[in-house]
Amino acid sequence: MFTRRRALGLAALGGAAFIGAHGALAEDWRKAYPEIAFAVVPAENEAGVVNRWTPFATYLSQTLGVPVKLRIGNDYAAVIEGQRSGNILIGYYGAASFARALITGVRSEAFALNVNKVSGRGYYSVFYVLASSPYHKIADLKGKNLGLVDVNSTSGYQVPLFALHEMGIDADTYFANSLVTGSHENGIFALVAGTVDVAADSWNSPTYSNLTRMLTKKMLKHPDGTLMTQGDFRIILTSQQIINGPYTYLADLPPAMKADIRAAFFAAPTKVPDAFNRLSDGQNLPWQPVDNAAYDGIVKLIRFVDSLDRTKT
Repeated sequence: MFTRRRALGLAALGGAAFIGAHGALAEDWRKAYPEIAFAVVPAENEAGVVNRWTPFATYLSQTLGVPVKLRIGNDYAAVIEGQRSGNILIGYYGAASFARALITGVRSEAFALNVNKVSGRGYYSVFYVLASSPYHKIADLKGKNLGLVDVNSTSGYQVPLFALHEMGIDADTYFANSLVTGSHENGIFALVAGTVDVAADSWNSPTYSNLTRMLTKKMLKHPDGTLMTQGDFRIILTSQQIINGPYTYLADLPPAMKADIRAAFFAAPTKVPDAFNRLSDGQNLPWQPVDNAAYDGIVKLIRFVDSLDRTKT
């Protein structure tokens, strides 16, 4: 698994003893930060992100006592640069984009981690092909078109390139084209349209993935207009498990503010179960505490993939 796990005491990361919602310190941070911008990476189209995240942002506003404004990044880099500039106080990253933020000097701290009911603290990168295609393994795809997500995507770029490297494959020379599609949904659309022959994507379990979400929303159809199913797709390669991306806040925020943010997050599964379950279509367990050290393995992975790119220039 691409992670280094370290046990954390709940008291250090958001125990009830730190909630100072009515104390002097809590009032002080609200004066300095009368509004909180909360940015998320674009795992799906903008309408889908707004629908999924707005109830939780509303809960945070009510609990923290200041407006929490949802910001949807145009790409993964937007969340990185938003925190670098200090405009984004809370960010939800993928593992690779958070590692990139740390590598490039963004002062951000991880505090909460998604935990899936099936895959736990992690997920996987997979290569999809259409089930109707003749492709059953990577060796069948030499000279074909590869679809990637975003250069800062863990499952849609960094891990796939690393996995190919481990197989002795240079994506730039092995495939006819390596196309960056811009989002997980776009990668699947490109596969269905025939623009790419294989697409890298994220996957938790047979019942929960980017693909299953798209199928549930009836976003994928055959040329004749009939709806596609999971049976229309085939996974030909699965990575090692990848640690889930973190929820983060700026390192320089007041300690009382950080404590209140943590407390609000960790109380959400009990206080607003509908809003919490909406974030994962009911597939996640309550968040677990996490810190930056858990992403040391991802940082090493990103540095390694960067070194591969430099050897080509």
